[in-house]
Amino acid sequence: MVTPEQCRAARGLLGWSQGDLAEKAAVGIVTIRHLEAGAHVPRRATLDVIRRSFEAAGVEFIDENGGGAGVRLRKPRTVKNHK
Repeated sequence: MVTPEQCRAARGLLGWSQGDLAEKAAVGIVTIRHLEAGAHVPRRATLDVIRRSFEAAGVEFIDENGGGAGVRLRKPRTVKNHK
C-alpha cells in the first residue's frame, strides 16, 4: 500500500508534480490530490498503478518495520567492464 506520506516523498525524490504522477500512472489528478491529503483511500488497483509508476522511475518502498514506512531511490546499477 502507498501511504499519503510515501506518495508525497516519492514525488519529491523524483521532482514530479501531482500532474506528472497522474499522467505517468494514468489516473486523475484529483485521485492523487485525495490520496496525498488522506481524504480517502483509493482502490487497490489504483494504488498498484501508482506504486508501479514510482518503481519504474527508481523508487523503492520501505515497509513499516518499527521505524516507519518510507521511500528511497534505488542505487544506479553499475556496468562492469569485461576485459
